Amino acid sequence: MFVGRVEELSKLKEQLNSRDKAAILIYGKRRVGKSTLIAEASKTFNGKVINYMCVQSTLEGNLTLMSRSISIALGIPEIRFQTLKDIFDYLGSQNGTFLFVIDEYQYLKQAGKKNEIDSYMQIIIDMLPSNVKLIMCGSYITIMKELMEEGNPLFGRFTEIMHIEEFDYYDASLLYPEAELRRKFENYAIFGGSPYVLSAIDSKKSIKENIIKLLLPETSILRTYIENVILKEIQKVYDIRIFQIIGNGSKKYSDLTSGLGGGGNGLLDKQLKNLINMEAIEKIAPINKLDDKKKQFYVISDNLMRFYFTYIFGNDMVIKMLGEEVFYETYIEKSIDEFIQRRFEGIVVQYFKRKVRSRSIKGVLNIGSYWYDDPKEKKNGQFDVVLQKEDEYLIYECKFFNRKMTLEECEDEEKQVKNIGNLGVIELGFVNLNGFEFKSNKYSLIDGEMLLFT
Repeated sequence: MFVGRVEELSKLKEQLNSRDKAAILIYGKRRVGKSTLIAEASKTFNGKVINYMCVQSTLEGNLTLMSRSISIALGIPEIRFQTLKDIFDYLGSQNGTFLFVIDEYQYLKQAGKKNEIDSYMQIIIDMLPSNVKLIMCGSYITIMKELMEEGNPLFGRFTEIMHIEEFDYYDASLLYPEAELRRKFENYAIFGGSPYVLSAIDSKKSIKENIIKLLLPETSILRTYIENVILKEIQKVYDIRIFQIIGNGSKKYSDLTSGLGGGGNGLLDKQLKNLINMEAIEKIAPINKLDDKKKQFYVISDNLMRFYFTYIFGNDMVIKMLGEEVFYETYIEKSIDEFIQRRFEGIVVQYFKRKVRSRSIKGVLNIGSYWYDDPKEKKNGQFDVVLQKEDEYLIYECKFFNRKMTLEECEDEEKQVKNIGNLGVIELGFVNLNGFEFKSNKYSLIDGEMLLFT
């Protein structure tokens, strides 16, 4: 079942069905649905589709396999092409139209010297036959981003560049439409937005049963995916303890240096920069303190990875000793609600991003948390989700209550806002999963059901 990706699918179909040249770059983390998107868009392509998955081999090895893929797709005796250019020259000489998809391009790129393969592809794109459309796709984000850098031969050559990210909470919920409201948010908070991961969830089973089946056993499908795919790539270059220290929270730079047992150094700076670039972690800050290093924090980008490093990493022997069910009841059950609640603010931010992109809310310059100092109470803290306009703010406090929120609770929150002084607040609102005991013209009230209708 294909869900979500409405904008991306529309753009890709437009490129493939246009009479103009189409050389498309698609990149994103593993298992986010890049190949599924291409397959869906290809259904409307009026021609033959050739798919080739690059392998970790030499250029010659890839050319051999690529030649075989072309012969199979076209239903012809096997032809052995000597160069990449030979392939496109051949396709250009044939009748009909062709879509050539080169998947996991980073492996082909690594088969040559620095920028060597990119230079070959530059020539191919510059001379791309009119009857051939090209898609280059890859999952090593840092390597794929190199193709967009000014010094790279492929800079400026693509007619469309698409960054495919994990589903947000809304698109993720489309994969289990029959699930109860709270369960939709629980699924996203724990398992994240990878379509591959979400497709493994059994909505007929409880969250506990899914965690015990999919994540805790050493050979379970999602734990194997994390440890044998995601972590293997990271561990080759980066200190995995960075993720362990961050866990389900947000950590300052000083927390990381302290946890790693050393002072600030260039190696940690470089690792953090690269991990951000590969979308493994994020650096966040309140929207009114973006340049204040003391208010900058690092968080793990993916919800599933947060869960893994909060509960599973380093606990292999404990899980084996206690068994999966007892481990869950001992180490996870008592704090799972708090884990889920911490992800709710991020879901609300995604909701408002959708509103801004659809122009339902106009004039927004930034969305995030807001750091405040309360001179009256002599304390400081953060407002959960704030929409910044030119000189004014829309402030929303987020609650993941199992019950309805009361008017008194909202009024108490309002007092906190008033204590801060002249913030330029034009709207005060509240978001609560289970709604409110009252209706109001004074506050903007958003419940969980409203979050799922954008």
